[in-house]
Amino acid sequence: MIALLLALGSSLAYGCADFLGGLGARKAHVLRTVMIAAPASLAVELLLWPFLGASFSNQTLMWGAASGVASALAFALLYKALAIGPMNVLSPVTALVSAMLPVGVGLMQGERLGVTGLVGLPLALVSVVLISAGHGAGAARPSRTALLLAFGAGAAIALQLIFLDQAPSDSGVGPLIVGRAVSSAATLAAAGLMHRHLGAEKPAYAMSAGAGVLDSVANLLFLLAVRSGDLAIVAVITALYPAGTVLLARKVLAERIHRSQLIGLGAAAVAVSLLALT
Repeated sequence: MIALLLALGSSLAYGCADFLGGLGARKAHVLRTVMIAAPASLAVELLLWPFLGASFSNQTLMWGAASGVASALAFALLYKALAIGPMNVLSPVTALVSAMLPVGVGLMQGERLGVTGLVGLPLALVSVVLISAGHGAGAARPSRTALLLAFGAGAAIALQLIFLDQAPSDSGVGPLIVGRAVSSAATLAAAGLMHRHLGAEKPAYAMSAGAGVLDSVANLLFLLAVRSGDLAIVAVITALYPAGTVLLARKVLAERIHRSQLIGLGAAAVAVSLLALT
């Protein structure tokens, strides 16, 4: 139950981070947004170090750095995919892939589900698609390139989660610090190489920093969740993050919640209840 609650908190934080990051990216080039978000996220993890502890063994450095590379790759592939294809098709593809790969790894590692888990897990995966897709998911047809980028982004997100799960359980926030330092360095390097193409618009500093802080909180809650629960269940609950984005868009931007999304939210509530009983 503790792992489930932590995973729900991680999902909510990821959804809020995506919402703020998306708004920030509307005001300036996405790299300008990430250039603020990534260091802000790293700052939060450094502030948590004295309270939660951190060790930096070879295993921690290896898995932390791998998660950082995967995180930077996920950002690049995801934003590129959403820039060239319909978001309401590509977003659920990314979320579904990011959930299914960790589920497969968890089951291969020997994790077992009860009867309620065998029902709740696929129901949660279906709810991810319904919540993400919204209205008119079949109206626009993405290109093969956009679909490949979406699959790649989902795989990169999944790898980030899997690598964090592989880090030593006694390493505290060490893997997060290493991972965020690597992804920040990669982002800043990419921005330096592309500085002529970033435009003159100033980024939304508060929203970008807020996105980074929330992303850091989400990573921390996920790490704590997989240390006290199964990767298969934690990953699929975390993948419900589009629910937070949808609800915030309804509250802040007055965007309509469509029938399929309402069904998805209801299905997610049932799935979480079933997984809590497994």
